[in-house]
Amino acid sequence: MNIGFFTDSYFPGVDGVTYTIRAWRDRLEDRGHDVYVVYPASSHEPDERELPVRSLPNPFYRQYRVPLYRRLSTLPDLDVVHCHGPASTGLMGRRYAKKRGVKSVYTHHTPVEDYFVQGLKLESLSEVAGRLYVAYENRFLRSFDCVTASTSRIRRDVAPRRLPVGIETDTFRPVEGSRFERDEPTVGYSGRMTRNKNVDEILRLAERMPDTRFELVGEGPVRDALEGDAPDNARFRDFLPREDLPAFYSALDVFVTASTCDTLGLSTLEANACGTPVAAADVSPFDETIGEANGARFAYGDLDEMERAVRDCLDGDRRTREAVEGFSVTRTIDELESIYGVTS
Repeated sequence: MNIGFFTDSYFPGVDGVTYTIRAWRDRLEDRGHDVYVVYPASSHEPDERELPVRSLPNPFYRQYRVPLYRRLSTLPDLDVVHCHGPASTGLMGRRYAKKRGVKSVYTHHTPVEDYFVQGLKLESLSEVAGRLYVAYENRFLRSFDCVTASTSRIRRDVAPRRLPVGIETDTFRPVEGSRFERDEPTVGYSGRMTRNKNVDEILRLAERMPDTRFELVGEGPVRDALEGDAPDNARFRDFLPREDLPAFYSALDVFVTASTCDTLGLSTLEANACGTPVAAADVSPFDETIGEANGARFAYGDLDEMERAVRDCLDGDRRTREAVEGFSVTRTIDELESIYGVTS
């Protein structure tokens, strides 16, 4: 089967969408499919099945580029179109599916409206833009044959098919003797540093726990401000190579997140797969993915509660890898083939 992934987010950018596309592509191709990736042209050097679209720099977020257009006639014959974003490249995929009469699938990865305040600055302006965007995306999603999402709630007027993006459990497993290990208790975070990731809450916690080491991995528009306000026991690192993340997660005693804009929180489940419990805000999706078996939740904005959850994880003994086996990417690919209509 020829499968087309149409994405607005791709290498060299680092985020959950990019890594999900790579993981899905690798495993689908292992099963004999040909997967083509249509993405905004960048410094990434494409292989024979990566098809760049002319693009411009993004004035709001340097990590991402703004895709323009590529003629549909330059694309290969596809049996399935699978879109991973609602911007130009996703629109191109939808046009291809309509014109060629092939199955169309959309995966909702990100509540984009949560990030508008980062670029627009004014809360009132970002709220108006957010409402307009959600109205647009609702119409966009309704035009697909199938919409998938990692959890059951996506704040859209469609009923998604639940499809977790999946953990690469063969890669994310406990690592002994990690170079990231420290003598003192260590709490960590890995992910983009934007306003709604609320990394500043983690720094507030670090001030209250001076005998605990905090390791914060990631990049983004608010990182400089965060780093400037960080207490002495908090260390910032740039994004780590993917192959280094299992060792990083394994070296942590607790992974913590106060994010209010995740659709799955892949890094939290990857940490679980490496044997590390997670303290997460009691908001979607963590109210579906983090429980007593793999961590603890806290009321967002309540620092006392946040500290309680982290200390609970520090003091407890959880079999976190077993708790997240249901999120294995192997199960996701089985489900994807079912959605695409693959018959054995």
